[in-house]
Amino acid sequence: MKKPVNCRYFYGDYFRGQEREECRLLAASPGNTRQWKRSHCASCPVPALIVASNSRDLLLEAKIERKFLSEKVEVTFAVCARHMIELSDPHFCPKCAEDPA
Repeated sequence: MKKPVNCRYFYGDYFRGQEREECRLLAASPGNTRQWKRSHCASCPVPALIVASNSRDLLLEAKIERKFLSEKVEVTFAVCARHMIELSDPHFCPKCAEDPA
């Protein structure tokens, strides 16, 4: 049995013997030219980024980049949907930090 992927963008359909898996983040991101494989999930920064970010309304775009002999997922664009601002660092939204809890 395959190890489960704990990511909001991972989709797996195993109904009646089907084994269809996809990364919905990469499927929706423009400019992604490489084919997604489940092995990309092992080094993907997105699940940890979502947990570590102070913005709960984080929208991301990502693509698969080839680095030397390996391929890795890299976040290319991040937006706080609550305040509609582009984030240079997806871990921190300055407007969310100013809001009272």
